[in-house]
Amino acid sequence: MCRWTACESRRSLFLNTAVAPARPGLGRSFVARSLGAALFILLTMTPVLAQAQNEWAPLVRRLETDGFDRSRMEALFARPEVRFDPQVMARKMNALLDVKLSQEQPKAEAPEIYLSYLNPLLLMQAKSFLEDQQSALREARSRYDVPEEILVALLLVETKLGRTIGTKGALTTLASMALAGDFALVAPLIERRDIAPQLALWLRWRTAQKSSWAYKELKALLVYAKAAGFDPASIPGSVYGAIGICQFMPTNAVRYGADLDGDGRVDLFSVADALLSTARYLKANGWKADLPRERQMAVLYRYNHSHTYTRTIMAVADRLRGSDSGY
Repeated sequence: MCRWTACESRRSLFLNTAVAPARPGLGRSFVARSLGAALFILLTMTPVLAQAQNEWAPLVRRLETDGFDRSRMEALFARPEVRFDPQVMARKMNALLDVKLSQEQPKAEAPEIYLSYLNPLLLMQAKSFLEDQQSALREARSRYDVPEEILVALLLVETKLGRTIGTKGALTTLASMALAGDFALVAPLIERRDIAPQLALWLRWRTAQKSSWAYKELKALLVYAKAAGFDPASIPGSVYGAIGICQFMPTNAVRYGADLDGDGRVDLFSVADALLSTARYLKANGWKADLPRERQMAVLYRYNHSHTYTRTIMAVADRLRGSDSGY
């Protein structure tokens, strides 16, 4: 497939040559040969250009069926930065396959906590963040009962307080997964080759399942971007499409996003909105005032299904309070 930048440069070359006036001293045959060569380039590139333009067509039709404006979707998915990347789905399938094949193997014991987050420099930054964001943190606690230290610890673990929000385009990531429901698009990128037929069927099923999940998240991303006034193609995300300082999947951004700074929109890349949205999510998933420690960890586990993750958040929060849980 021709990259859009290369295709556009070739088309520009043809257009410039076609309209350029003959210079004095150049014969008509030279001009004719130049025009003919440029026309040949354009004609040979046309099928590739059409392929690039139509690559997203099935997804655009599906979005139109679900109520999105077709012309807007066509314009969005025709942009050069929005390119189908089957590696996104392949990466997920390779990871799931590794987990499935390792289930019968002895597992390495998970660490108690991620010690890197207890680094003195990171803790100093978290304490500074805690002081700088006192107003937003107090408001989040007053509305949803989540302690300031828990919110800061969670954002530290998620994105180092907004410094690592992801470098992938969330739109391209989710759209690529949504379009890759056909396992044939992913199969050449599967790293293992000794796959039994039954496992191959499982891979097909999981690919279709993840494609459906990604399509739902893609629709939510488009809804969120429109409500927040964002260009959906410009929203950065994680390798699987989580967005913002709090790393919400788009469905959670739509469901739990909250506006704290009063600008009339939910901006998860704004510290204030991210803090309030995170507190709202935790409250909706069971957080209460004076919740026992075990129950706090159970709620945090819903944010990320990892016991090491939850224990790390609790350990960081303890340090911010000036206490030590023993971790």
